[in-house]
Amino acid sequence: MLIRGETVAEGGLVRNRNSTTDENASRPPNPIDQRKSPKLENAVTIAVSPELFHMEEEQQIYENQGMENYFRFHRERMTEHWSPGPAFSFVKAMEAVNVRLRELYPDSEELFDVVLMTSNHHQLPTDTKLYLSADETKVREVLENGIAAATMFAPERMTEVSETELRVAFDGDAVLFSDESERFFKANGLDMFEEREQGLANLPMDTGPLTGFLEALVKLQKKFYAKDQRMDCPIRTYLVTARSGGAGTRALNTLRGWGLDTDGAHFLAGAKKGPFLELIQPHIFFDDQKRHVDSALELGLVACHVPIA
Repeated sequence: MLIRGETVAEGGLVRNRNSTTDENASRPPNPIDQRKSPKLENAVTIAVSPELFHMEEEQQIYENQGMENYFRFHRERMTEHWSPGPAFSFVKAMEAVNVRLRELYPDSEELFDVVLMTSNHHQLPTDTKLYLSADETKVREVLENGIAAATMFAPERMTEVSETELRVAFDGDAVLFSDESERFFKANGLDMFEEREQGLANLPMDTGPLTGFLEALVKLQKKFYAKDQRMDCPIRTYLVTARSGGAGTRALNTLRGWGLDTDGAHFLAGAKKGPFLELIQPHIFFDDQKRHVDSALELGLVACHVPIA
C-alpha cells in the first residue's frame, strides 16, 4: 500500500522515503512506488499527521533537528517497521477501494490519495478533502481555513474491522450539517428544539465541516453504481445522530436535497452511540461531542473529534 512519502506493509509502515531529493537519487526505486499516483485535482486527498502511525520520534527529529537528520534517521532504519497506529485500518480500507476502482476503471485518476504530512500543516495539498491529526490545535487551524479536519483518537484495544470494505460513520449537527440547530438546542432545550426542527423539516440545513468529505465518498460510490455494483460497493456511509426520529426528518431531507444519501441512518434520541457503532464497525467515526467519541473508544473503535465549538 502506498502513502505518498512512505510505503505501508502488512506489519506497518516501512521506513522508506519516496523522496526526490538528491541524496536519494542513487537509491534503487522500490517496485511498489512505481504504481501511478492519481493527479491531485482528480483524487480524494486525505492528509494524515505522522503521529497517527506511531511516528512521534521521527516527527520530533524533523521539528527539532531538521530535514537532514530526519533523512539520516530514515536511512539507518529503512527495513524496520512501525507498529500500526489508529489511522492504519482506515488507510488500508481506502487502498482496498482503490484496488476495486482500478479494476473497473483502469485509466481513472479518481482514487483515494493519502498524504503523510511530515511538514507544515499549513501547506496541505490543494483540494484536500480531509486532514487527520492527534493535535487539536492543528485541527482547529485547518478547520478555520475551510478544510475538513478532525482529531483522531485511538482506543486502548482496537476492534477488528473489514479489510475489503470502507465504513465511515458521521454525526449530523456540527459535523455533516452546520451547528445552528445544535446551538438552538443548547440555548432553548429539547422540547423547543424538537418543535422547531419538525416545523423546519423541509428547509435544508447549511453544510457542516465534513460535508465535502461525504460528498467525495458518495461520488466514488456512484462509480460502482454505474457498473451495476451497488450491492457490492466497498464504500459504506452512515449517519449516527442523537436526534430523535421526529427531528431526524430534517436531517434526511437535507442530505437528499444535496444528493448525499447515506447507506444507513440511526436516530438515537440522545442514547449512547457506542452500541450502535459496534454493530456498524466503522473504520472511522466523526462527532463534535467528546462523550460520543469516548463511547466509541470504549468499544475499541477509532473515533475522531470535530472541534468546531
